[in-house]
Amino acid sequence: MRVRVLGSAAGGGFPQWNCSCANCSALRLGTLKARPRTQAQVAVSSDPSKWFLLNASPDLRQQINATPELAPRSAVLGSPVTSILLTSADVDSVMGLLHLREFQPLHIFSTVSVRRILTEENSLFRVLSRSNPPVRWEPMPLDRLMPLMPPSGPGKKDGLFYKAVSLLGTFPDYVSDALRNNLSQEEAVIGVQLLHKEKRLFYAPSLPGVGEDWRRCAEESDLALLDGTFWKDDELIAAKRSRKTAREIGHAPLWGERGLLRQPFRPGKTRRVLIHINNTNPVLNEDSAEHRAVREAGWEIAYDGMEFEL
Repeated sequence: MRVRVLGSAAGGGFPQWNCSCANCSALRLGTLKARPRTQAQVAVSSDPSKWFLLNASPDLRQQINATPELAPRSAVLGSPVTSILLTSADVDSVMGLLHLREFQPLHIFSTVSVRRILTEENSLFRVLSRSNPPVRWEPMPLDRLMPLMPPSGPGKKDGLFYKAVSLLGTFPDYVSDALRNNLSQEEAVIGVQLLHKEKRLFYAPSLPGVGEDWRRCAEESDLALLDGTFWKDDELIAAKRSRKTAREIGHAPLWGERGLLRQPFRPGKTRRVLIHINNTNPVLNEDSAEHRAVREAGWEIAYDGMEFEL
């Protein structure tokens, strides 16, 4: 299974177009040891002819064009991108769907609640049903191993499977109260575990940090790409970018008493990588104490173009 990070930043990318925080300003001046990043996007493949997208970032068009493996193979075969798995209805996760309306056969996997948000309240996303053939929506049941690509024959173990895991998050603010009251809360934010030939990937770019299911999924996986959005809970407040804490907008911070770096992961096979990193996060500065603390704790930090073989 190949896993390619097409984008590694949180909403707005890095540098963010309207931000003059210390990180963004120094990156523009060329005085920061850091990499520019587009918004979080991951592509996965167990077969060179087919790629699956985990979410659909606002930067998806440029990310696909920058990745030769995702280029159309011919006028007849079209793009190797066949399906998209959505972890939430957050803008950062779904806006790229609008880039995929160009008469390409596609399957979109989501929880029923996420599909309802996008198709019942957001008329803009109805453009997906007007393509020929129209996009097919596939429900993602929770806590069940389901096939993305069935095995090629009886007794074969080359299939690709997924499991959706509730992360106990919340629906985006833009969802109306009328619809919100008729949705299943456990379907608001999910993590996705992919399985191929006994190798497992766990993807959770938005991690409220409550419950235990997400940690079990991470520990049993060979690779876990987890929420690295903020260093501290009050990071956006200190930067005067918001009045809400990290936890109030659904992201467990890295540092602090209940931070992700303090979680009691069992020593084992899991390669732990932070993704969805906000432009204000000091770990982006490769010379910072925070960056060193992450590496010394056994974590890696995702960057655009990073790739894994499982």
